[in-house]
Amino acid sequence: MDPSTFTYKLLSLIALSGECSPDALPRLGISDSYGEKLITRLKEDGLIKTHYKDRLRGYRLTSKGKRLLLSQSSDRFVFYLTGSTDTNRPRSDYPRRLRLQQASLTYTLLLNAGVTCFRDQKPPIFNDRAPDREPVTLPLPVFYHSRELKELGDEAIKINNSRVMGILLSPKCIYAVFYTGSALMKWEYRTELKVKALLSYHASRGILSKGAVTPWYLPDTPIKALIIGQDMDMGLKLLTSTGGFHKSYFYLDTSFECFHFVPDSPAGETMVKLLCSPKLLAALKKLLLSDLQPPCTDFGLEHDAVSDGLPVLLALDFDMQRISRFHTALSLHGIYGHLLCFDFQRPVLARYFQDSATIETIDLDKFERRFFP
Repeated sequence: MDPSTFTYKLLSLIALSGECSPDALPRLGISDSYGEKLITRLKEDGLIKTHYKDRLRGYRLTSKGKRLLLSQSSDRFVFYLTGSTDTNRPRSDYPRRLRLQQASLTYTLLLNAGVTCFRDQKPPIFNDRAPDREPVTLPLPVFYHSRELKELGDEAIKINNSRVMGILLSPKCIYAVFYTGSALMKWEYRTELKVKALLSYHASRGILSKGAVTPWYLPDTPIKALIIGQDMDMGLKLLTSTGGFHKSYFYLDTSFECFHFVPDSPAGETMVKLLCSPKLLAALKKLLLSDLQPPCTDFGLEHDAVSDGLPVLLALDFDMQRISRFHTALSLHGIYGHLLCFDFQRPVLARYFQDSATIETIDLDKFERRFFP
């Protein structure tokens, strides 16, 4: 099979996730009409099957489909298509199936954003930790699924109940990746704090530190959360969530210093590219601030600049922690603010801030043409 074909892309995505969501097909560039023909043909060829239960439809590989991928690239797929793992023998209970389908959507977004995900294209840093080994090269940005984290063995037991999908290693920063979809995900503060602690440890003196990998991470490397939602409206739900009656659902806490939100869309792919390009992000912020006045300590709140006497916040990276703090501070001090963001983020920010802030936007299409042609 040609890896550039839709057939290979779909089969490999099912292999990585265990069960693929139908919503992933258009994200692969497959139109509705062609998608129906492709699914029908792959079923007739005996390579995939549809699993439908609890009103949740998904696509799974058949034994023939698994053999085909293993014969094509054993190094890439043997981790997922052997043994009694969820990717090789998916369970039928709804929560597990939903997580597998969310993994398929996460992989799709990251692959479209140019993130390295396949096993044969990245070093197995979590299952080969001999102290005298030579440093391995990380093809940044690179994603490791939560199951790959579990290759740490007993060390990973403490984060078994985490909602993290995996970790995204990028230059100068490490992201814990979560997929919340169209509803608030379950959230346990202490468990997610352990995820951050585990990553901080390995960045300072473990398998992500100097001598273990190159490029390596410093002890003070930021550990941030990256949350993927179905659309930007989910960003508003996350910003305003209080966690429910028992605080069992997501709400902004201090488990991570930053909570970046991106939609599961082409705009979200561009956001991931930007978040994984610290030099570009810094240059963009510098350009936007060049015509503004420096921050003023008299405001008594966190902000990036001053424009026409108003505190300005750069919200284009959609760090919900900073956005929430800015919103709270404006209300507390009874002053107005100003926001700079991408055009697709404006509707949600306008609803969140209402009349307490003015908003100026950057055209995402123009930004993409200039920086990601």
